[in-house]
Amino acid sequence: MIRVVLPAHLRALARVAGEVQLDVAAPVTQAKVLDALEVRYPMLTGTIRDQATGRRRSFVRFFACELDLSHELPETELPPAVAAGTEPYLIVGAMAGG
Repeated sequence: MIRVVLPAHLRALARVAGEVQLDVAAPVTQAKVLDALEVRYPMLTGTIRDQATGRRRSFVRFFACELDLSHELPETELPPAVAAGTEPYLIVGAMAGG
């Protein structure tokens, strides 16, 4: 089971409380996690990544095991602790402004 933590506005949209648990086949990649998330919660489709290009939305960041994975390729494998379910995969809404 992959554990995914969503920002508050996406939890509200998906109508979930707390973290989400997903079954993702190995090798566990960012793309596979996001695919599984969008299948289970279709209302999130297009909110985290662009539907046409598959690229991460500008104000969304990805973290795991204290690493910023936002600029990694979608096919890059996630850390073993995330794949094992001991550490969560964090989707964070970035802030901007001054």
